[in-house]
Amino acid sequence: MSRTYTLTLSCPQRSGIVHAVSSFLFEHACDIDEHQQFDDALGGEFFLRTSFAASDEISELVEQFEPIARKFAMEFNFAGDALPRSIVMVSKMGHCLNDLIFRWRAQILGAELVAVVSNHEDLRPMAEAAGLPFLHVPVTPLSKAAAEARLFEIVDEFDADLVVLARYMQVLTDDACRRLHGKAINIHHSFLPGFKGAKPYHQAFDRGVKQVGATAHYVTPDLDEGPIIEQEVIRIDHSYGPVRLATVGQDAEALALSRAVRWHCENRVLLHGHRTVVFK
Repeated sequence: MSRTYTLTLSCPQRSGIVHAVSSFLFEHACDIDEHQQFDDALGGEFFLRTSFAASDEISELVEQFEPIARKFAMEFNFAGDALPRSIVMVSKMGHCLNDLIFRWRAQILGAELVAVVSNHEDLRPMAEAAGLPFLHVPVTPLSKAAAEARLFEIVDEFDADLVVLARYMQVLTDDACRRLHGKAINIHHSFLPGFKGAKPYHQAFDRGVKQVGATAHYVTPDLDEGPIIEQEVIRIDHSYGPVRLATVGQDAEALALSRAVRWHCENRVLLHGHRTVVFK
């Protein structure tokens, strides 16, 4: 029985990489569905994503590909077609959660939502109306360590592959960020760091901004500075008041986050130091 797999890899640039990969797939009677590659001429790195159908098990593919990987010093991964299990973390704003739920139920998100975690109770009705377990994990300065320990218990309990911070208004500790390296996506308005603190859209209005933006990125110990996956920008003008400006900003946040989640779950995002290579 044929199964769908995705191979992603990165390695130093050198001749023969594509030939080695394509020969391997040919020898295993793989039917290539999609292929993309990128040569980073400045960094001397090579990146590849290939989606294909094959009858082999993943364990067999990994074992037999390892000699090629060693030869070219590759970091590689074979992924199946199962939707990554994803936990969404929220606080009080529900626009991103609502968008993720809509795309999940329409089967266009690329992820399987399995639970919603929040430090407030406000969005429980939205989660439960969608049939998602809602777990309230309060956070205070004194309970932060216990709250993060509970988060990782939930990740294990639901066998989650991805954590999505959909306007979760708590800063994760450095230890939590390291444990979630490459497995947690955050969204923020792109006014940062120009408009820090409370009411950033009001601050933007006062400065007469002409573009509203949002950035989806991987979570790292450096606050809001992780490798960027996607950005969305919407032009505005002088007629936009603070409320309308915030509404447009929320649209940008929802769009950028949903794209980042889908591309991550489709194995289209490869980490490249502080940057990413995104095969769209």
